[in-house]
Amino acid sequence: MGRERAHLAASRAALRAMREDVEALDIKDVTANWVNARVLEAQIEERIKALADLSHTPLFFGRLDYLHTTQEGQRFYIGRRHVHDADGDPMVIDWRAPVSQPFYRASRKDPQDVGLRRRFGYTGGDLTAYEDEHLTDPGEAEQTSKLLQAEIERPRVGPMRDIVATIQPEQDEIVRSGLSGTVCVQGGPGTGKTAVGLHRVAYLLYAHRERLARTGTLVIGPNRSFLHYIEQVLPALGELEVKQATVDDLVAHVEVRGTDVAAAAVVKGDARMAQVLRRALRSHVTMPAEPVVVVRGSRRWRVPAYELEEIVQELLDRDIRYGAARDALPQRIAHTVLVRMEQAGEAPDDRVQDAVARNAAVKAAVKAVWPAVDPAKLVLRLLSDAEFLAAHADGILTAEEQATILWQKPARSVKSVKWSAADAVLIDEATDLVQRTQSLGHVVLDEAQDLSPMQYRAVGRRCTTGSATVLGDLAQGTTPWATGSWQEALSHLGKPDAAVEELTAGFRVPRQVISYASRLLPHMSPGLAEVHSVRESPGSLSVRGSADLDADVIAACVESLRHEGSIGLIAADERVPALADALLAAGIGYLSPGEETTPDARLTLVPASLAKGLEYDYVVLDDPASVVAAEPDERTGLRRLYVALTRAVSGLTVVHGAPLPVQLFDGEPV
Repeated sequence: MGRERAHLAASRAALRAMREDVEALDIKDVTANWVNARVLEAQIEERIKALADLSHTPLFFGRLDYLHTTQEGQRFYIGRRHVHDADGDPMVIDWRAPVSQPFYRASRKDPQDVGLRRRFGYTGGDLTAYEDEHLTDPGEAEQTSKLLQAEIERPRVGPMRDIVATIQPEQDEIVRSGLSGTVCVQGGPGTGKTAVGLHRVAYLLYAHRERLARTGTLVIGPNRSFLHYIEQVLPALGELEVKQATVDDLVAHVEVRGTDVAAAAVVKGDARMAQVLRRALRSHVTMPAEPVVVVRGSRRWRVPAYELEEIVQELLDRDIRYGAARDALPQRIAHTVLVRMEQAGEAPDDRVQDAVARNAAVKAAVKAVWPAVDPAKLVLRLLSDAEFLAAHADGILTAEEQATILWQKPARSVKSVKWSAADAVLIDEATDLVQRTQSLGHVVLDEAQDLSPMQYRAVGRRCTTGSATVLGDLAQGTTPWATGSWQEALSHLGKPDAAVEELTAGFRVPRQVISYASRLLPHMSPGLAEVHSVRESPGSLSVRGSADLDADVIAACVESLRHEGSIGLIAADERVPALADALLAAGIGYLSPGEETTPDARLTLVPASLAKGLEYDYVVLDDPASVVAAEPDERTGLRRLYVALTRAVSGLTVVHGAPLPVQLFDGEPV
């Protein structure tokens, strides 16, 4: 132990030296101008931040002792970042480096030339234990790592942690898959799919940093609370530049102040709306009826209407973006004029063509034939003008569907409209039809099962030339438009050839809890694989009937607060105000989702609609029947309940006043 602690101390000293070397850089004489100086200064500042030594974050968590090949006799310490000494020799190897891979993949069946794998245990940043696996020793039995188990079960206080020390082989395969292909991960509660997606970003930035630095990366989550919960994972791994957003952030062309009824939101989210928008946009193009006459000096150059029509039709047939075609039209007309000039013996150049393209007669013709279209105004007209909608939705949407999305009170201007979230997605689609959306290098889309086809298209536009990591669980789809299959979803995303991987080993939720929740699967997502938890935790599930629901829920919270870690009180949204009053009356302070827990404030009151993606050490679930009844249909209600039941890491207490949903009974009640 003394030798390992000495290596930890030496590694920390080396990291400090690396940081001091960067801080001491003098760039006054190495840049040509102030712009380059500013860029270099920013890069140095980011490097200094990345080299920060976080006292409570272990600098290394494992060690590999190699046997033969090119690493013969080599010993490598595996950690969150690379650290080298003054001579440049590595003291800690980045977990993403190829030489680190056997730490996650090696086994007795396939030792990958590793003789010993050592895991380290820490308490408050101090190295306190280690555990060895002799992978080539036939006499040593296969056993579960106690340190690994302890790390998985460590109490959750504060934001989500990285899992870099506990990544499992099937997770590592997904994390290290290549940049060129899109990967879809189907994973039940506690299988680590969110962590896998985030660690995949960190790995890709390591393996393809230069390319992704140019093209960008983005993590998309379901809501702000979720993004706040996961926001510290990538910085802990040394990645500070990855942006995070919700789908609503991506399509924020207008202020969203309204809501749709479910039926209207479903139609607006249907992929057929893309066809309606395309028709409506192209309807603005009209064939020319008059010739264009360009006057230059004493000469007049005439382009007859039939030639203009041929140019317009050719641009329509090419099916390029509306705005790009509109920009090309004056140049095409000008080119026709230049041909006339050359035939007349003149020798015009590109400057003449540009001048002709800017000619007033040409500009007037373009405005009449191919007018500029504002995407928001296009959507406004579609949703407020019954005749316009009917003309362009004919054969695509039924009359009933058209009536469902048509506004009862037509709006007069874009600013006066109370746009809904679904309307904003339609405007984003129309915007892309006019002008291509910029593509990023890689996008991570979490809780993807809840997106509508049009939302998938909006995300897909952000990675048309890049790749994506899609994360979700079909059993947790709780929106009226939730996807029915990943093949369908990936098709809307524009990645139909993506590989679909399934994670079925659970590491977060205790076996007793996930087995109880899984009783719902046959009733809401038949055919979906049940999660098999590796964690056996007797006493982690308690189901209690109640004659005084509020009082018994508060009592369960008090009981849970006796344990270490975070507490989540999850309830149907309409029950939240009453429970908030009951908590305050009992003198128990509480947080809202997204607020960071502290040792003095560990209980969060969570509306069931915001529980997805969150996790707590102990969960008190208020009245499951109310959670189910709050949704528009039973299937969605059961899925919402499934989400609520699977947020606990250490213990779940269910308190019910009304009878439990019958789907929770499997032979005998709990």
